[in-house]
Amino acid sequence: MDIDADVAELLATVTHKIRRRDADTLLELFGRVTGEEPRLWYKTIIGYGEYHYRYESGREGDAGAAGFSPRKAATSIYLPDGIGAHTELLAKLGPHTSGVGCLYLKNLDQNDLTVLEQIIATSYRTVSSGIYGLRARDGGVGSGADSDE
Repeated sequence: MDIDADVAELLATVTHKIRRRDADTLLELFGRVTGEEPRLWYKTIIGYGEYHYRYESGREGDAGAAGFSPRKAATSIYLPDGIGAHTELLAKLGPHTSGVGCLYLKNLDQNDLTVLEQIIATSYRTVSSGIYGLRARDGGVGSGADSDE
């Protein structure tokens, strides 16, 4: 796996032993699941692939299709299709907290990595299968993907 210089620079700043170890695990897992190389998004997110979104309001753009950030308090896993799309699997994941589109993990040794892989794979497939039309807060409500492009 090639590691972008910006990604390597970010990883060099991660001093928390568990976050650094978890980042190495996630580099491999995200790369395997997405088939993409890691690149830095927004200065602090290690992202894989990208997707195009278009909301009913007309707003549209591009964003990372999958990603994570080794933050001080916990590792953030970004799920652009929203936490609500993964309720059943999250019940099997192990200790975590969440926001609208983020999953927060403090120690991957306490989580089921097979379940995490399923969550990431599903989210990645959902947002990268066409033009994605839902915001994270709306995830789990219909597919949100329009592949008429």
